[in-house]
Amino acid sequence: MSIDLQIQKQLRAADRVFELDIALASDSQRIVLYGPSGSGKSLTLKAIAGLMRPDSGHIRVHGRVLFDAAQGIDLRVQERNVAYLFQDYALFPHLTVAQNIAFGLTLGSFNTRRPAQHPAVMKWLQAFELEAIAHSHPAQISGGQRQRVALARALVAEPDMLLLDEPFSALDLSLRQRMRQELADLQTRLQVPMLLITHDPADVEALGQTVFEVRDGRLRAA
Repeated sequence: MSIDLQIQKQLRAADRVFELDIALASDSQRIVLYGPSGSGKSLTLKAIAGLMRPDSGHIRVHGRVLFDAAQGIDLRVQERNVAYLFQDYALFPHLTVAQNIAFGLTLGSFNTRRPAQHPAVMKWLQAFELEAIAHSHPAQISGGQRQRVALARALVAEPDMLLLDEPFSALDLSLRQRMRQELADLQTRLQVPMLLITHDPADVEALGQTVFEVRDGRLRAA
């Protein structure tokens, strides 16, 4: 993965002003942004995904410009080809596992009646061992299975980068170690570039090839 990021953003809430000023460049396949809550990690992730517009700077992935304030470039979320795995997974409760995965293919316009038979959906159902629960709904499956479904939905569209927001915080402690290893193995096997944010040192140890610490909206090598 090649990412070149330099962004600035000022946020105001009541009498508080928060300054985000992040600059990093890396070719690593696994980048971890590590730091406490409120340090600016999630804002950085949202800026890459196109969910938050920086005041100035640029964002480039694999040499492709996603955002450049000076040039007036700000690609829409759908045009960026980056997958965002939300902290709570954001699965659709009324859709089955297979339908949730297929939703990632259609960018919000779900239109296949038999998603479990779609080749791309079948591929990820098998990759994450979800075939047996393909017709179940999110409320009927475990936390670890919900994370796998969310990952499959994120990966089905073959994104240039996978963004993960505290991916293990919603899991029981007993599940976290296993899911860290599964994610590390998946990334190694598929060579899917990944940028992960966390406040947990165990995530850094298990998944960080290149690690940056975020403090008060600023970045430093950890």
